Amino acid sequence: MKNPIFITGCPRSGAGLIARIVKLCGAEGGNLNSVYENVDIKYHVFTPCMEKRNTQYPLPNVHDILIPVNIKGKTEELINSNDKAWFIKGSELALLYPVFNYAFPNAKWIIVRRRTGDIIQSCLKTAYMDAFEDEKIRIKINVDTEIEGWKWWVHQYEDRFVSMIQKGLNCKVIYPDRMEVGDYQQIEETIEWLGLTWNNEVLSIMPNLIKTERK
Repeated sequence: MKNPIFITGCPRSGAGLIARIVKLCGAEGGNLNSVYENVDIKYHVFTPCMEKRNTQYPLPNVHDILIPVNIKGKTEELINSNDKAWFIKGSELALLYPVFNYAFPNAKWIIVRRRTGDIIQSCLKTAYMDAFEDEKIRIKINVDTEIEGWKWWVHQYEDRFVSMIQKGLNCKVIYPDRMEVGDYQQIEETIEWLGLTWNNEVLSIMPNLIKTERK
């Protein structure tokens, strides 16, 4: 089985958009939902590792993560790529990166980034992004407002991205916002780095993809 492509980032950053493009360019993602997360991986691999934590609050401590038995074999079984290039997309990957780096040391990682202010505004407009509406949680992290809570949260993810790079993971950082102004150089270079074949269909459907992702 080929080495995986792991696509991660802070929620509301555009990782789903990058996953769609990677799939259009030939990688297999398995049983995907509408935001290009593999449903089987989410519930049978991510959830056991997270142990009642989530991607909002509380976030898992990388030193206290539970590692399922044979996580590599379980992941490959659920993907079942038939020796095609394959990917997993999820914010959980950044939170659990030591686990997946241990299981797949030769993986390629895409870290999806977006301006902090834009992520915060997206969180405020998204109904299910509600962790820091709770005053008790804000007190725990020593902030006064919901906006400050989301800023703290984004920085938790950014700390993990820095750690991933410092630990020597094979990473590329990508900013989907560049495509909104017609700059496709970064994504084209990333597709080549992944060993995939660029699909010009991406250019024709990109406006609708961006619109859908931003919703």
